[in-house]
Amino acid sequence: MEPRISIVTLGVDDLDRATAFYEAMGLKRHQRFTDGVAFFQLGGVILSLFPREDLARDAGIEMGPAAASSLALAHNTRSAAEVDAVLDAAAQAGGRIVKPATTAFWGGRSGYFADPDGHLWEVAHNPDFPIDEEGRISLPA
Repeated sequence: MEPRISIVTLGVDDLDRATAFYEAMGLKRHQRFTDGVAFFQLGGVILSLFPREDLARDAGIEMGPAAASSLALAHNTRSAAEVDAVLDAAAQAGGRIVKPATTAFWGGRSGYFADPDGHLWEVAHNPDFPIDEEGRISLPA
């Protein structure tokens, strides 16, 4: 297997509500595939929103309770000030600030928000993880 994540799918309870949240965060929904799913291009990765019940059925498993502490997505920023701006935007869009931005022990700045379905997002600026012009992050050499 090549080292790549292609699509991150979030199971959501209300597709319209979740789509509206991510659009309010500035993401652009792809308009070609919209029947029962929402896709957003995030650099080289696609974010997919799919009803939780349909996701469980597609995977062939029983739908269990949502587990917000099992996974966190991360959005790294180009500056420490941008961490606060993204967290503010998330709150304005209907997200919940889980942990306000603080100076992190590793020397950057980070905080967390939860989307309307409780999916955790870390927003961080790590001065040691460069982000190129196309938004791709890389580990330091």
